[in-house]
Amino acid sequence: MDHGGSSGGGGIWIRAAVAVAAGGAIAARAVRRKSVDSSAVFVGVPAMVAHTVAGYRFAGLLLVFFFTSSRVTRVGEARKRALDPEFKEGGQRNWKQVLSNSGIASILVVLIAYITGGTDRCLDSKGSTHLTALIGGVIGHYACCNGDTWSSELGILSKAEPRIITTLKRVRKGTNGGVTIDGLLAAAAAGFSIGLAFVLIGFLTTQCASDVFRRQLLAIPLATAAGLCGSLIDSFLGATVQYSGFCSVRKKVVGVDGPTVTRISGMNILDNNGVNVVSVFLTTVLTAVACTYIF
Repeated sequence: MDHGGSSGGGGIWIRAAVAVAAGGAIAARAVRRKSVDSSAVFVGVPAMVAHTVAGYRFAGLLLVFFFTSSRVTRVGEARKRALDPEFKEGGQRNWKQVLSNSGIASILVVLIAYITGGTDRCLDSKGSTHLTALIGGVIGHYACCNGDTWSSELGILSKAEPRIITTLKRVRKGTNGGVTIDGLLAAAAAGFSIGLAFVLIGFLTTQCASDVFRRQLLAIPLATAAGLCGSLIDSFLGATVQYSGFCSVRKKVVGVDGPTVTRISGMNILDNNGVNVVSVFLTTVLTAVACTYIF
């Protein structure tokens, strides 16, 4: 059995205080840098507190996602401005986007904290199948979110023409459901970064039996696969239930139909946030189930 490296009780209140202070400072910096708007702070800080109370490792995953996705969003901003009709300087995210990228994980970490009392545990189905599934779900959640962001933000800069995932026909850059090799590799790399963070922070915050400890390394390829899988699910949903059309006036791919817009693909059922939530949920479930078999 594993024994957590961090204690519950008073330690939870210390972690909560740390989370409020750190979350507030990070939020203030993010607003200044236009990574998020002020509405996002009211979702982001409580999410940070919930993750930190559950364990520093979960807060680490949230921060790795936030900082790396914010960084790749700033790459090639001039080119993105010309391609993306919804471009915002710094990739400024609002409360809906923050909630869609942290809401499910926040529910999971609250459940984890309730079960563990804030003590960090290893992935080990022999110890607890339910806990292993919940932790695996958090890994899958952030691997998917990071994979989607990296693939979107770096894939749109690829020199290759994207192909829509449903038919593999070439489409204009910015079309929902369009994929490139560069974008898919970026998604896998984003998942890898989440898995690596989970393992490295776990070295400091958990103590497991040696055989269980070695198996924790499998979280890295699992998260890599989750990043790629999440991006593919997101692309499939984008190609089918999210509208894309070309506006002859703005000379850009847009997500809303109109008199000057020619449809490219997709039905107008979900917007980008809706697609994100569904793809994150599916990847979270798949990764949670996979963890109960792997660990």
